Amino acid sequence: MSFSNDGPVPPQQPETRLVTAGRDTEAQKGFVNPPVVHGSTVLYPTADDLHAHRGEYQYGRHGTPTTRALQDVLMALEGPQCAGVGLTPSGLAAISTALLSVLKAGDHLLVCDNVYRPSRNFCNGLLARYGVETTYFDPLVGAGIEALFKPNTRAVLVEAPGSQSFEMPDIPAIAAVAHARTALVIDDNTWATPLYHRSLEQGVDISIQAATKYIGGHSDIMFGAISANAEAWPLLAEGIRLLGVCAGPDDVYLALRGVRTLSVRLAQHYRSGLEMARWLQARPEVARVLHPAIESDAGHAIWKRDFTGASGLFSIVLRPAPQKAVDALLDTVKLFGMGYSWGGFESLVIPFDCSDYRTATKWAPGGPTLRLHIGLENIDDLKADLDRGFAALKAAM
Repeated sequence: MSFSNDGPVPPQQPETRLVTAGRDTEAQKGFVNPPVVHGSTVLYPTADDLHAHRGEYQYGRHGTPTTRALQDVLMALEGPQCAGVGLTPSGLAAISTALLSVLKAGDHLLVCDNVYRPSRNFCNGLLARYGVETTYFDPLVGAGIEALFKPNTRAVLVEAPGSQSFEMPDIPAIAAVAHARTALVIDDNTWATPLYHRSLEQGVDISIQAATKYIGGHSDIMFGAISANAEAWPLLAEGIRLLGVCAGPDDVYLALRGVRTLSVRLAQHYRSGLEMARWLQARPEVARVLHPAIESDAGHAIWKRDFTGASGLFSIVLRPAPQKAVDALLDTVKLFGMGYSWGGFESLVIPFDCSDYRTATKWAPGGPTLRLHIGLENIDDLKADLDRGFAALKAAM
């Protein structure tokens, strides 16, 4: 507990910490927001300070007051288990930096089969060339992951839920097995953010966010964040330093601005996404909705136990239809833009197919699949837009 001149300050809820953390209005000359520091060189006042590398800041790549402010907010959001936060120029850079920081040649890595496909490409590409073996596992394996461990298994990478197929792995069960084998657990926590999923408190050692998505919130930056507990932070901090990873000051500022409104934006994405998912469940064109916050979803019990909310991202399985009919739907909708990424204020839709790259599980949903991001538009307008799309799909059958 911290103290002020008026006595003890009670613990703050996450929504409050998002607004108050990383702000020092006295140091900022009374301004609410910290200044954007564009800087590389930091000058030392004396030769002795230079020799000792003495100073709060030493070089722009290692941090500035602007990056410190964002790191303080993200640490507050992650909770007391967080020992440090690293900032990267993209979400994929956060994933690759975390893996390179904890793995070495000869190590074995376990990766959830529903992981973000660029993460998979990194494991199959660069890590393989560097002598790291990767084994993919069923997202629903739970404690059964123990059978996949080898003497040289160093880390487990999970994503809860998977960003296309939305299976929900049991992270606490996986973490218990991993820690018994002295392996680290890395979680891609982009979907829920630490606001709705405190993964570091559930056994995860390193939590990753593609801050391009909900942290930025406005589809105008590429950004990544890596949070770690006390055991993993020294490895991560060394990896960031040796790799020379840093983020540009203007993107840091936009991420800092975005995170201040994360709680209100994500709450709206959650409400609208859940309402849209339930509306789609009742549509005759939809065979299944893939959303762990829906009661009928296979991952709902884990979501309810481990998460306090959901985001606006989920998928649907259409009833069998030819590609031309699906394309007619995509070409008809106007409020749902066709584009990759998500987490901004706008609604999005993309078709996807996991069947050509899954290796531990078979992807056979029984019909065409679409991933939807429900933005901040009026929900009735979004329903009307999809209704026109479904009419076009039926007309093209």
